[in-house]
Amino acid sequence: MPARIKSKIFEVKDFPKPGIAFKDITPILQDPKTFRHTVLLMSSWVSERGAEVVVGIESRGFIFGAPIALEVDAGFVPVRKRGKLPRETIEVQAPNEYAVEYFEIHTDDIKPGQKVVIVDDLLATGGSVASAIELVKKLGGVVAGVVVVVELCFLSGLEKIKAAYPDVEVFTLVQYDEE
Repeated sequence: MPARIKSKIFEVKDFPKPGIAFKDITPILQDPKTFRHTVLLMSSWVSERGAEVVVGIESRGFIFGAPIALEVDAGFVPVRKRGKLPRETIEVQAPNEYAVEYFEIHTDDIKPGQKVVIVDDLLATGGSVASAIELVKKLGGVVAGVVVVVELCFLSGLEKIKAAYPDVEVFTLVQYDEE
């Protein structure tokens, strides 16, 4: 039940800067039943897409992506901020709601034609998700979908992703229509 998940999300006013109402997902992680429920709901959706690889976006995407990958018997691949991966990488600019960053992925982590589902905790402006989609596509992977715990609908990230990648389905568990 998404209502159960939403009830655990705590709003922190003025974090990380004034005017932002940060959605804190850590209470989900502190409640084993809700955390497992969240992972299983997301895993069910990922499984239906036949994912061979689950990509988690730094850093909270790792928290959900790794157990989802185990649940659906897929590999797990991290997308990290610039300079965090030890082998040869490719990178893309990853603008987000706070700053411009760069995301990287190892060049050998995704094989051409592999079905990939991207996982993150939050969809806000869409920059991080769009960057992960771009990295997977650059390596020849097929983006079978994106799944996130929380969508901030009022920031129109989903619309931006759909405009840039109309073939990519996005599934969100919890939506916030206003800040």
